[in-house]
Amino acid sequence: MYVRPAAAAAAAFLGFTLTLLGGTASYAATGPGSSPGPLGLGGPVVYAHRGASAYAPENTLAAVDLAMRLGFDWVENDVQRTKDGELVVIHDDTLARTTDVEQRFPDRKPWKVKDFTAAEIARLDAGSWFGEEYAGASVPTLRQYLDRVQRNRQRLLLEIKKPELYPGIEEQTLRVLGEAGWLDARHVAQRLVVQSFSADSVRIVHGLRPDLVTAFLGTPPVADLPRYAEFTDRINPWHTTITADWVAAVHGLLGAHGRAMEVDTWIVDDAATARKVQEMGVDGIITNAPDVVREAVGGF
Repeated sequence: MYVRPAAAAAAAFLGFTLTLLGGTASYAATGPGSSPGPLGLGGPVVYAHRGASAYAPENTLAAVDLAMRLGFDWVENDVQRTKDGELVVIHDDTLARTTDVEQRFPDRKPWKVKDFTAAEIARLDAGSWFGEEYAGASVPTLRQYLDRVQRNRQRLLLEIKKPELYPGIEEQTLRVLGEAGWLDARHVAQRLVVQSFSADSVRIVHGLRPDLVTAFLGTPPVADLPRYAEFTDRINPWHTTITADWVAAVHGLLGAHGRAMEVDTWIVDDAATARKVQEMGVDGIITNAPDVVREAVGGF
């Protein structure tokens, strides 16, 4: 899923692979909405995808700040790792789309994040591709990003991106979160969710920190949902892959923390689709244009 500049306004989506795991889960004795979800919030919650990324360069501090000015608590980001082991906030595993890496390092194609040091990445311009007014914006480290979200009094939906490329990234992400003060009781209870397209990665995070709220990105078949409920609290699908019955099936399960599982769907940037998924009963909507979604469905 990547964001085009605001003039284009549309989002393009990458496919995902589902990983199925064995196990069982308990079914909820009450229907959806009978108790608060893992964070005690109603829905739909509106998540600013990579910040307010329809209007500012994705995953930059500028996008986070704009989400705050628009009045949104929740921001989503993507975490990957540099050659020298620094965690940085960027969606693609290559730097080419959202920075000027091709101009600065023309001989280092295909410009993979994992092939550059943190210092090299810090020199890149991550804003000009989006608009001249953002020239000089940088790719933030995870620590810089956490500090900004904390300063803004926002909440974070953190995605561990392509963990198969970065062995041990789950432990490292948790370590940085802890060092930044994000693993205390208040953050864990109200301000942080960790998600991934990799079921194995989500299961690792749950095993390391069973108190954390986690989410799996994908749309498992209904028959397989109980296996996911053992180690996660939410199933977060692409909006075109779900129905009201599927959402109800997720709600009918107790997740890893013994509460009804939740559904936060992505990427919804127009009012009609926002109302459609709201009618399906989703708990949250992940969007590049959070103001558009809020106007359509309410939310917060």
